[in-house]
Amino acid sequence: MVDRRKDREDKMLEALFRSDPVPDNGFSARVMTRVNRRIWVRRLALPAAFVVGGIIAVKPLSQLAVTFSKFLVFVPSNFGGLTLESIPQASTIVLGGLLLAAMMMITKMLEE
Repeated sequence: MVDRRKDREDKMLEALFRSDPVPDNGFSARVMTRVNRRIWVRRLALPAAFVVGGIIAVKPLSQLAVTFSKFLVFVPSNFGGLTLESIPQASTIVLGGLLLAAMMMITKMLEE
């Protein structure tokens, strides 16, 4: 019964909602285009920064790889009881990493 009673404020609100919309002369459309533009800028900013950072880091990484390969010559073949034959191949390491990533994704999905 309380839901059917309307006081003065309820009647005023209903009258406001029944009235014609306020003309905005394209203001809403301009706001939406700006919002959409900002959304796209935010979406593209991180990948663009990643690409630019990767391009900048190529030269120092190549120099680091060359320097590291020069230092490997000085490491004995039997260092600390480890031999080169005991180190797993790159394909085994990549497959293990992929398996680890898949397990992490599965556990994340099971949590939700």
